[in-house]
Amino acid sequence: MSALRVLLVDDHILFREGLSRLLAEEPDLQIAAQCSSSQEALAALRAMPAEERPDLILLDFDLGEENGFLLLEQVQSVHDGGRVLMVTAGMSPEDTLRAIEAGAAGCLLKHAPPGELLAAMRKVMRGEELLSPAALSALRAAAHSAEARRRPELHMSDRERAVLRGVFAGLANKEIAAKLHISEGYVKAVLQQLFAKTGVRTRAQLVRIALEHHVETGSDAAL
Repeated sequence: MSALRVLLVDDHILFREGLSRLLAEEPDLQIAAQCSSSQEALAALRAMPAEERPDLILLDFDLGEENGFLLLEQVQSVHDGGRVLMVTAGMSPEDTLRAIEAGAAGCLLKHAPPGELLAAMRKVMRGEELLSPAALSALRAAAHSAEARRRPELHMSDRERAVLRGVFAGLANKEIAAKLHISEGYVKAVLQQLFAKTGVRTRAQLVRIALEHHVETGSDAAL
């Protein structure tokens, strides 16, 4: 299989160079380009041939005089095949929620160990979201603020609820399948049912909808 192409967007050259050295040691990962701002990244994406565009964008939130939202909210109009993982020194719950709703597949702190970053990148590239404690906190806060708005009742089967609890616990599809003693393909099928039923596209959005409907998704509940 060809290596996954990665675009680094960070205004600190030393951080970019450190990430470049880390990724250079991974045979399944390849640096597509490095940029110091959202504008530079958008220009680079527009100039790249389609076959050279990145599969994954590692995006810093704080880019000096701008933040990562400029790229995050425009990237799909330039390159709809790439996923975005925020790698940041810190984000407020409001900014975390905005990033998730704008399409970020997850948020990871810069001081995370290298192995955690590599695992997060591969998880995102499997089509999953990285629901960090900060992201879950932001989703809970958003759901709490939405309680005053009446929503139609959301009906879920026991199997759908069980799979959703696994998503809420941050488990990968393979891990959910092992917990429930079902196939990974069945987990994916159940998730597609939930996406269709709720009208959302990502796991993070699915968790938020479940919280707003008071669906039991506690990670300490038995799967």
